[in-house]
Amino acid sequence: MAVSADLAKLLDKAYEDKTLAELVDAPVAALSGVSEGDAQLLKSAFNITTIGDLGRSKYFQAAQALVNLADGAK
Repeated sequence: MAVSADLAKLLDKAYEDKTLAELVDAPVAALSGVSEGDAQLLKSAFNITTIGDLGRSKYFQAAQALVNLADGAK
């Protein structure tokens, strides 16, 4: 099943035409609103260098799960 989504608002312009596989391997600074300084902090604090690292981070996933549970409890 093919999936289509406009990700332009989530990404820096240079990454708008990349495939999902390329985006997962892209630096976290490819995300709109994430600066090179932010990326360096993520690298030094959590060894996160790519969008895939960020999405697979146990800390990110735990935070997302807690937010989803809290939002569902409202």
